[in-house]
Amino acid sequence: MGLRVKRCFDLIGSAALLLCLFPLMLLIALLIRCTSPGPVLYVQERVGLHGRRFRMLKFRTMTVGADRITTALHESDPHITPVGRLLRRLSLDELPQLWNVLRGDMSLIGPRPMLPETAEGLRPHQQRRHHVRPGLTGLAQVRGRNALAWSERVALDLEYVDRWSLWLDLRILWQTLGTVLSGRGLYGPDGWNRGQLDVDQQTG
Repeated sequence: MGLRVKRCFDLIGSAALLLCLFPLMLLIALLIRCTSPGPVLYVQERVGLHGRRFRMLKFRTMTVGADRITTALHESDPHITPVGRLLRRLSLDELPQLWNVLRGDMSLIGPRPMLPETAEGLRPHQQRRHHVRPGLTGLAQVRGRNALAWSERVALDLEYVDRWSLWLDLRILWQTLGTVLSGRGLYGPDGWNRGQLDVDQQTG
């Protein structure tokens, strides 16, 4: 019953946000198109519920082909476009994933979706993180994001799976607002964003 309510919340929430944020998303798309050659969206294969793969969407924040050049990003990395730097700072690059939520690929709340090659490196007991839909935000994101070690992030993903409740989702959703506004954890203490090019090509 709880999971059905969670899915209904995802459907209503993502549809409402897409409608409300459409003018902002259109503006972002125009800014990307006018200031950097290449597509507006960055599309990447990720691992979802029960290991099913899907195509995750983001606004492109880096120069075309940068994901083939570097596997770690510094906050001053020249591959990040000027508009992309602002989008990443405010996590606005994640907005197209509301479409992934509406489609059922993702949830508003859950572990961040992994790249296939990263998911293959998980130990058997860590595969449990794929027992729920990946999310736009999650427990690891409000507890430190990239300031956390990779093992800490995976541990928090598993904690989320084990402790899941609608109340926990609401708490994470509220805490995400403060995390985004403060910019905490976007990069590690040394200014670097490592790990599968974040657990994301940009950051989640």
